[in-house]
Amino acid sequence: MGHPTKVQVIQREASEQWYVNFPAAVAHAFEFEKGEVVEWTVQDRHTLILTRVQAAAAAPARKKKR
Repeated sequence: MGHPTKVQVIQREASEQWYVNFPAAVAHAFEFEKGEVVEWTVQDRHTLILTRVQAAAAAPARKKKR
């Protein structure tokens, strides 16, 4: 199932910023966390690859109750 998303741009006198937002369903499916660093790689004119820079830290192991 696809999730169409519009590309947004904010233009200023000396610069511009481009935005592509993730729908919440996609962000939750990938378990993104606030502040997580990702990297875009351009494969070709039609394909962007998004990669996590560092794998998410594993949840700490729980101690067994006796």
